[in-house]
Amino acid sequence: MRRLDLKVGFQCNNRCLFCIQGDKRFFCPNKTDKEIKNILKRERQNHNSVVFTGGEPTMRKELINWIAYAKKLRYNPIQIQSNGRMFSYLEYCQDLIKAGANEFAPAIHGATAKIHDTLTRSPGSFEQTVKGIQNLRRLNQYIITNTVVTRFNYKDLPNLAELLVKLQVNQFQFAFMHINTNIEHNKKLIDLVVPRYHEVEQYIHKGLIIGDRAGIKVMAEAMPYCFMKGYEQFISEQYIPSSSVIDNDIEIKKYELYRKNKGKSKGVKCKLCKYYKNCEGPWKEYPQIFGWEEFKPIKT
Repeated sequence: MRRLDLKVGFQCNNRCLFCIQGDKRFFCPNKTDKEIKNILKRERQNHNSVVFTGGEPTMRKELINWIAYAKKLRYNPIQIQSNGRMFSYLEYCQDLIKAGANEFAPAIHGATAKIHDTLTRSPGSFEQTVKGIQNLRRLNQYIITNTVVTRFNYKDLPNLAELLVKLQVNQFQFAFMHINTNIEHNKKLIDLVVPRYHEVEQYIHKGLIIGDRAGIKVMAEAMPYCFMKGYEQFISEQYIPSSSVIDNDIEIKKYELYRKNKGKSKGVKCKLCKYYKNCEGPWKEYPQIFGWEEFKPIKT
């Protein structure tokens, strides 16, 4: 399966501390209705499925029409990647489903409003996102949550896993944060937001086991193999479908190659690891800031 990751614009009703899109909302124009439809039509011959993302795609009033057009073109599945706040409106969820959406990927970053809302910098966003997940479960939809692992929430991941089990999501992922340009050159923000791999691994493992034992599909993204000993089967990169990404002004035809060759990196000692060919390594900004000392090759 080939997936089209279509960024429809970068406006958002959250202001997440860790957002990899940085300040794009301030200078990247939204794609027009015509542009989106032309892209969907053009790319259908090479892609089976589509993910509408951004920014926050539910801020675009045209989204329901785009979903209907994607369904007409026989994209399947049709996923909405979102902060989940608009899903708190049941009728809106019903409209999305009627148009053809059949996968929903809300982001949730803590088991409490205090943690989640601190990270999103949007009071009330936790309550809305949880309500959105509950609405989608009520409507029997396939729900895939994503959690960005930061210094604020890594110790809370087992609690979050317990919450996601109670909410009956179909799949959840913990994604080690990708350091954006606003954080990369600001030591104060680095110290505030970015955790270290050796700090988070035990909490990620505990959260994954909680979900796995409950029968939920669980994954960890951007976690190199040397931090996933005994949990290698949960590394996301093994399962991510081949994708194209259409951003504001660039198109990446094979995102998996971009991740491996430009987005992520490996250290000299990584060549000694038995997982060298399988592992993508961390996002490149992390070792540029913290070095390679934490990364220990697995030899047996």
